[in-house]
Amino acid sequence: MKDVKKLLDSEVCNRNNDFELSYDKPDPLLVASRYKDEYAILLCALFGYGKASLIVKFLDSLDFELLNENEEKIDKGLDKYYYRFQNSNDIKVIFKTFRRLKQIDSLNNLFWDGYKKENNILEGIDTLIEKIYKIANYNSQGFTFLVSSRLKRDKQNSIKHIGNAPYKRWNMFLRWMVRDDNLDLGLWDKIDKKDLLIPLDTHTFKVSQKLGLLDRKTYDLKSVVQLTNKLKKFDKNDPVKYDFALYRIGQEKLI
Repeated sequence: MKDVKKLLDSEVCNRNNDFELSYDKPDPLLVASRYKDEYAILLCALFGYGKASLIVKFLDSLDFELLNENEEKIDKGLDKYYYRFQNSNDIKVIFKTFRRLKQIDSLNNLFWDGYKKENNILEGIDTLIEKIYKIANYNSQGFTFLVSSRLKRDKQNSIKHIGNAPYKRWNMFLRWMVRDDNLDLGLWDKIDKKDLLIPLDTHTFKVSQKLGLLDRKTYDLKSVVQLTNKLKKFDKNDPVKYDFALYRIGQEKLI
């Protein structure tokens, strides 16, 4: 594992710069980093699925100022917009929902309500998802895919690791908001980065298996927790700093 740590530490150091975010190396963070509005940044994360170049192209087309406009302007401004599994109505609803949430409280405070009890990132995510559905009062396949479903729990009401998806886009958003370096935004200061979970996508999943960091073959929340715990052996205070490096190694097919 010493060689793996050396490789990853080198990749983290080399990639911690503005050059890693460009149209030649597309990533939704390229667009998210232009904003200070946490709701706009969350939209960039939630739409962050599919081919990276197409994600960036779609995010570039969105007018995030609509989050501060009335709902009539949102409907007009997003008419005929769609992205993969989300139709025009799904996109209008998420904008209107976030507009309403902005008038109630910050995402940071809403997340904190769930997280603070046990410093549990998953409880914070579930709290936000619950609030979004409550405010939206809307249901569709595309909307559910965008927001994600509530986390499944066991009989003791604890969030299950087996049986839940990796929640990659939510964990990616939290990495952006909590960590603070040349890539991540560091806009939230109440959450401890040692509690973050790895945003496990297919690139990170396969690379972690090849490097011997992950022995599970199932792409799920259990693998997220296992990989995060493994990375804590490299840096217990900031395990998710390795996420971007692992992702790029996979994306660029370096191993």
